[in-house]
Amino acid sequence: MVRTHRAIRRGLVGLALALSLAACSATFDNHGYVPPPEELATVNIGDSREAVAEAIGTPGAAGVMRDEAWFYTAYRVRNYAYQAPQVIERQILAVSFDPAGRVTNIEEFGLQDGNIVQLSRRVTTSSVREVSFLSQILSNFGRINIGNALGGN
Repeated sequence: MVRTHRAIRRGLVGLALALSLAACSATFDNHGYVPPPEELATVNIGDSREAVAEAIGTPGAAGVMRDEAWFYTAYRVRNYAYQAPQVIERQILAVSFDPAGRVTNIEEFGLQDGNIVQLSRRVTTSSVREVSFLSQILSNFGRINIGNALGGN
């Protein structure tokens, strides 16, 4: 009886240890899609948008103002315990088009090609005072001209 209790206790300690180690291991998330090289090899300079869409599919993002480029993006994110997620791999494929919709350029970018953009956390102070609705109504009583409101001069 004592041996079974010890065996159960050892098993529970081992299970708790395994679970605590598993909780500290990194997890990885994959997002996006970049066509594989063998599919990309079928796209040539001068191909139409329709031919590109048929060969490698349509992307999740296109040019912001005009549809001058298609962007295929894929990235891998590492999540580790309580740390902020970290992008460890990034691939961007840019297919540029001319105004007639023909491929003019195909470029590939990786994580090493990116730049970190620092965001400014400045707060702009407002010159507008907070005035309540009731104080706005009360402050306008002296400014009302009954003659102007009735159409007179």
